[in-house]
Amino acid sequence: MKTLLLYPEFPDTFWSFKHALRFIRKKSHSPPLGLLTIAAMLPSEWEIRLVDLNISNLTEQDLAWADCAFISAMAVQRKSVEQLVDRCNKAGITIVAGGPLFTCEHEQFSDIDHFVLNEGELTLPPFLEDFQNGRAGRLYQAKDFADIRLTPAPRWELPDLKKYASMSIQFSRGCPFQCEFCNVTALLGHKIRTKTTAQIIAELDTLYAGKWRASIFFVDDNFIGNKRYLKEDLLPALIAWRKDKPRITFFTEASINLADDEELMRLMAEAGFDTVFIGIETPEEASLNECNKKQNQNRDLVADVKKIHRAGIQVQGGFIVGFDNDTPSIFQKQLDLIQNSGIVTAMVGMLQALPGTRLYRRLQDEDRLLGKNTGNNVAADTNIIPVMGLEILQDGYKTLLNNIYAPEYYYARVKTFLRGYNPPKIKTRFSLQHKMAYLRALLHLGIIGKDRLQYWKLIGWTLFHRPRLMPQAVTLAIYGYHFAKICRKGI
Repeated sequence: MKTLLLYPEFPDTFWSFKHALRFIRKKSHSPPLGLLTIAAMLPSEWEIRLVDLNISNLTEQDLAWADCAFISAMAVQRKSVEQLVDRCNKAGITIVAGGPLFTCEHEQFSDIDHFVLNEGELTLPPFLEDFQNGRAGRLYQAKDFADIRLTPAPRWELPDLKKYASMSIQFSRGCPFQCEFCNVTALLGHKIRTKTTAQIIAELDTLYAGKWRASIFFVDDNFIGNKRYLKEDLLPALIAWRKDKPRITFFTEASINLADDEELMRLMAEAGFDTVFIGIETPEEASLNECNKKQNQNRDLVADVKKIHRAGIQVQGGFIVGFDNDTPSIFQKQLDLIQNSGIVTAMVGMLQALPGTRLYRRLQDEDRLLGKNTGNNVAADTNIIPVMGLEILQDGYKTLLNNIYAPEYYYARVKTFLRGYNPPKIKTRFSLQHKMAYLRALLHLGIIGKDRLQYWKLIGWTLFHRPRLMPQAVTLAIYGYHFAKICRKGI
């Protein structure tokens, strides 16, 4: 069976890092981990080609070669999905689809032959058995959750690793919290399921043997869901593994209660975790209560973020406006929180209702849904009818984004971060690729860039106050260039 693994194109969004990637001459942020894992579950005799539309084009020769195509996607990739499905249908190729978009909205795609939904470890084997025996059905679903200690390692030989800025690895699935707007628990459950440390080290060894020497993203929705296992097993193993691999760094996602555990932060930093994405959401206590974000309530969020920064881990933050309890004052409150905390990478989105969430069901009952969610985190739109009024929400949101990524606000935030950031003193070597990126930044941001005055003020300040953090300062300047472009486009 000749099989295409198709990964749809991402539009130009906040997390695409498209404009930043140009500085390091990379095509995409990371390869499609889900498809590479599915590839490891397909029959060994099948011929497989990976076509990541973020890296290369799907050619007519690819379509003529293939018998079937497996597509995995998220909501933000919807437009590319529709184009791929049309091309595959015209070529007479059997289409098999899975992943978050289809798990939540498979009814919207009538031109797809088979849906293998939920977790592939459970739904792919029965589909393959039926498919090979000529009796495959259209829909394969599972109510249970997989034991990921049995999940095979991704087939890292399929992608061209040199085209990507980072790699991905998964340690756990699930989240112990129950935030109303989040679909993680709907897709993956509340119980934290983990791979073994041996599995993780084996996957890292494979990447290292493939000459990977840069950042690796632990894609877990809440990496710290099982703190005891992290502290007693995985993190000590990662510290030992990374001792002779100084160019490898890690980043992940976690909840704000990371700030409560000094030992965990220390171990993560020592293991090479230099960045963590945290859903901060809002400084409005009534809105946190509304969305059941209990882990964020009754906290000094600014102090918590700065505590994580002092531990040597940069916080990237997610923020939301448009909760029922939000008033027009929320936009200034969000700006103050973001600026005072020094969260440089601040993703602010308008509240959207995702299928399968408690928020979606509540607003459906209240007749307040407007259609499909876009999955675009910085677009001035929403699929809900907000209490404050759509026009007020959109105008306030646009003003907030304009402020956050205006040069004076952005560079001031970088300085706030650098003042409090205290990374461990671990010897790090920078690749030629990153050195060239810094030279391109010097040319593009420092010489011909319209914000060059702000750039040089940051460089000068860093040189005199935090010279050891110069690489971080330049990297964040590059990120700011991307974010400013995205926000101007989104609003």
